[in-house]
Amino acid sequence: MKNLGQMMKQAQEMQNRMAEMRERLDAQEVSGASGGGVVQVTLNGKGEMRRIALDPTLFQPLDQEVLEDLILAAHNDARRKLDAHLAEEMAKVTGGLELPSGFKLPF
Repeated sequence: MKNLGQMMKQAQEMQNRMAEMRERLDAQEVSGASGGGVVQVTLNGKGEMRRIALDPTLFQPLDQEVLEDLILAAHNDARRKLDAHLAEEMAKVTGGLELPSGFKLPF
């Protein structure tokens, strides 16, 4: 039973480190771009959109659908970068512990 107690202690320590990591990540921001940088979107660590920047040249005659596609692409670019960053940070906390597919901690 000594191993069980040690495992429980390690699990609690990992949970504490993950909570600290989550707080740090929530404060970070990741930006994505599309259209060669004419549309930029910034997300926070929770994946919420914080800022959008549009190059003034976009306001010249432009199809609305094109602008919508550029915004969507910039958001998706930022989200992919955020997911990769979160995975890197999670690997640091779990020490390479293999989690089941689709299992995300603590979120």
